[in-house]
Amino acid sequence: MVKAIALLLLPTITFAQKADVILTNGKIFTSDTSQLYVDAIAIKGTTILAIGSNPSIQKLATAKTKRIDLQGRTVVPGFNDAHDHLAWLLPGDKTFITPFSAAGPSKQTVIDSLSILVKKARPGEWLQGTIGLAVFTDTTIRRRLLDSLAPQNPVALLLMWGHGAVVNSAALKAINITDNVADPLGGWYERQPGTAYITGALYEYAQFPFWQAVTTSNRANAIKRLRSYAIEQLDFGITSVQNMSSTLQAVAAKSYFSEANLPLRTRIIAMPSTTEHGRLLSEWKKLPVQLSPLTVVSGIKYIIDGTSLEQTALKSKPYPNKRDYYGRLDFPVDTIKKILLEALTTNNQLMMHITGDSATKIVLQLMKGLAAPEIWKTRRVRIEHGNGITAATAQDIKALGIIVVHTPQYGMNNPIATWLLMGIPVAIGPDGLTNPFINIAMVCSRQANKAENITREQAVIAYTKTNAYAEFAEGKKGTLTPGKVADIAVLSQDIFTVPIQLLPATRSVMTIVNGKIIFKKF
Repeated sequence: MVKAIALLLLPTITFAQKADVILTNGKIFTSDTSQLYVDAIAIKGTTILAIGSNPSIQKLATAKTKRIDLQGRTVVPGFNDAHDHLAWLLPGDKTFITPFSAAGPSKQTVIDSLSILVKKARPGEWLQGTIGLAVFTDTTIRRRLLDSLAPQNPVALLLMWGHGAVVNSAALKAINITDNVADPLGGWYERQPGTAYITGALYEYAQFPFWQAVTTSNRANAIKRLRSYAIEQLDFGITSVQNMSSTLQAVAAKSYFSEANLPLRTRIIAMPSTTEHGRLLSEWKKLPVQLSPLTVVSGIKYIIDGTSLEQTALKSKPYPNKRDYYGRLDFPVDTIKKILLEALTTNNQLMMHITGDSATKIVLQLMKGLAAPEIWKTRRVRIEHGNGITAATAQDIKALGIIVVHTPQYGMNNPIATWLLMGIPVAIGPDGLTNPFINIAMVCSRQANKAENITREQAVIAYTKTNAYAEFAEGKKGTLTPGKVADIAVLSQDIFTVPIQLLPATRSVMTIVNGKIIFKKF
């Protein structure tokens, strides 16, 4: 009787195992170290049905199966952008953006650029631009000068790396900030010495309300640019993005991303704004987990210190031009301790921007005092960037199971090869540099210590498998293995063998998300 039932079920089982799509004759890199390369892959519905040789996969096809001959092309799991800020500088209509550099544009360039924008803008329309240290550290470029240039328009000049801004009186008024307001938790206003007068320079969490005001000043354009940015990411083979939501707070994030309904997997990570009274957490806690079929809300991120560029990272040695000045923590130690306790008592993964070695050491000491390493390992706490990790603190990083999300453009001094050898999970978080092949080229050839360059295979694994692990999603994506979602990038060239200088020219010629071919260029 049992044998008869099995025979009756056999046709159903066989039919269920047939593929909707097969890709054959490829060089398929799975990111699974137990079987790094295969020739072919089968997809059924939204998931990977099987991987293997061409003959074995072809057996899973029927007359209805879509067959794609890869013609030897290289295939990888869809890349996972583990650290981005999707709404950064989105409105764009009245914006000037200069090429990235620490120095940034000159004072005259900024004056000229703003003068052009003012002529195009309606009264009350937000104007924004990117600046570097040349403008941010020049105390003559402050609120009064911006008022003279744009008396009827709120202006926000933003440091390209996000850790400082200069605004005018109209911008302060638009956010209802007066000179007698107290500094928000985690941030501060630069004030004229001996007075309460806000000069217009903002640091850290003092920027958050201005970011959202600029981002939401033109909703239709912001939605359009979110979608166009998603298409750009898909063109590079990026199928997942982890968005640190600093520029859109909870209610706005829900509204904008629900409407945008982006065609790639999007993780919205809370970055709560603050006031003088504390962190604004309540609205984030009310958000549903699922905003759209591919958009989820999970995790929380805090900025613990700034960066060395504007000299707000907390270091063990004083800054060269400032005697006895070591930087600073954004939050008081008791607030950091509370943040860490919340990571232990909730299921909300904690991510922390930390770049100073002293800031890193303080956080690790607090973690060790609050719970055993075995407990912390289950929480998968993330340190974004990791520039403040020393040889000594790297041991604690490993013991506590912390994931280091390395940013190639800012982390060329990081010993990433050593970290990997130690067993520290090293993810790749581009932080605005969208092209994954530039990031791969950096980590494979441009580390300051050449011994710390990693292999291209290691870089792709970090960008896919480890980045999935860094969001508790390794059971769902990150490798091209049976049962995982079919998020796949077919590349224009073999990124494992082309000369390293040619890597940035790579594009995806076919991107698949959730088993659906988003576009195909061959």
